[in-house]
Amino acid sequence: MVMKVRLKELRRRAGISQLKLAMDLNMNQNSISRYESGKREADYKTLIAFADYFRVSVDYLLERTDDPTFHP
Repeated sequence: MVMKVRLKELRRRAGISQLKLAMDLNMNQNSISRYESGKREADYKTLIAFADYFRVSVDYLLERTDDPTFHP
């Protein structure tokens, strides 16, 4: 899944660890690692949680657009 690239990029730009992201989203660090490596695919609820956390659109996470802005 392409989300792995954007998720890792967003996390690194924010200067946070996988553990910090996991704790903030009430997940475990292994899940974040698996999303970033492509070994696990996020369900829609998780995609929304990542998008809300980083204040980007789900389309941006999925690389359907290069515009990170959420347009309701």
